[in-house]
Amino acid sequence: MSALFEPYTLRSLTVPNRVWMAPMCQYSAEVFGPNAGVANDWHFAHYGARAAGGTGLILVEATAVSPEGRISPADLGIWNDTQVEALRRITGFLKTQGTTPGIQLAHAGRKASTDRPWKGGGPVGQEENGWQPLAPSALPFDEGHHLPHELTTDEIRDVVGQFAAAARRALDAGFQVVEIHGAHGYLIGEFLSPFTNHRTDEYGGSFENRSRLALEVVDAVRAVWPEELPLFFRISATDWLTENPEDERDGWTADDTVRLAKELHAHGVDLLDVSSGGNAPRARIKTGPGYQVPFAARVKAETSLPVAAVGLITDPEQAEKILANGEADAVLLGRELLRNPSWARHAANELGGDVATPQQYHRMV
Repeated sequence: MSALFEPYTLRSLTVPNRVWMAPMCQYSAEVFGPNAGVANDWHFAHYGARAAGGTGLILVEATAVSPEGRISPADLGIWNDTQVEALRRITGFLKTQGTTPGIQLAHAGRKASTDRPWKGGGPVGQEENGWQPLAPSALPFDEGHHLPHELTTDEIRDVVGQFAAAARRALDAGFQVVEIHGAHGYLIGEFLSPFTNHRTDEYGGSFENRSRLALEVVDAVRAVWPEELPLFFRISATDWLTENPEDERDGWTADDTVRLAKELHAHGVDLLDVSSGGNAPRARIKTGPGYQVPFAARVKAETSLPVAAVGLITDPEQAEKILANGEADAVLLGRELLRNPSWARHAANELGGDVATPQQYHRMV
């Protein structure tokens, strides 16, 4: 049997296959008023199509734990009950298709208050429903971006509480997997990296101090998330700085990722979603098919924490090889699932696997 279509069990949850959908922001929610951050028909159709296409697990896009935690004013949120009700409609449909619903809980940190990508992605001001971002240190992401407010220790504790409250709401919304977003230069990743964290208190300086927020968020979420359900963490395995001899900037490294993975596992994380980059502008990223897979493979080889690989995974044979070689426990597809919502079904036909097929499609597939 194809490794890609073997079920995968974490705690008491079994995902029907190893073809998973990576979180991809849609920037399509209302930006203000009572429906700010609320999922709508676009989100329902978007996620529903991939579920009907046989995807085993769908991680709903970065969903903000607070209004100021959004990347853009049009991001999804999970800080109120109206948002929960709309997400419940989506999780309910995903389950009818045999797909496991997951959600990525996020705080954008200093990269918040920016416009939709198709409008340039630049910073938006208060007159455009923007706000001042929050960060570990008062360092803007790049020239022209907002100067963030440096969080106080009391405000950091508030953020930890926001993640816990969001996890409670995620459970109420029907999700079976929660992923904490610690990657791509958003708030938790900003605390991890010495490139963005210049603090001198207990949340800055040493590896242990820079990791403190990540572990506090994990502990707070694990305390409210059911024991029988898995908790994921997304990491940027490297900032692509320290390991690049042509870049003199200091950042988060693959060695740091392996070290943190062991800590995350000890604190109750069940799987590491291994990505890279996003923290430092103009970092030289070495891209190519499966370019982030070696980072996932290293975590899997050097720790006992399961991993999912992501990044330019497009071909069924490529995905199968990653699993068969023991480089990852699952693959997360992004853009390829945008191009082909039924990628899992096509891959199953090619590799000899099975996926759930909607009754309505039985005569057509």
